[in-house]
Amino acid sequence: MFDFSKILESSRLGMGEGLRQLESELEGRTVVGSAGGGLVSVEASGQGIVRRVKIDPSLLGDVEMLEDLLVAAFNDARRKAMAVAEEEMGKLARTLMDHLVRKP
Repeated sequence: MFDFSKILESSRLGMGEGLRQLESELEGRTVVGSAGGGLVSVEASGQGIVRRVKIDPSLLGDVEMLEDLLVAAFNDARRKAMAVAEEEMGKLARTLMDHLVRKP
């Protein structure tokens, strides 16, 4: 007979370790959001933490355009970071489900 409390405890412990590992992996990943055909780019971690902003010098005279492109580039980087996180969470969930299914 299955001891469901042991299975749940095991999965909870595995989930905690898996989440810590995932957080570390996302921190090490890099995504780049861009706007204006690459005139503005934003580099961020897989967690969405901005690391670097690059601005083409040709934009320095047009503040309004620069502001719009910065917003677009930040949002692009954020979307990419979220996609990376979702992908990795899916992998973690599949691993945990496989672990639960195989446990007697």
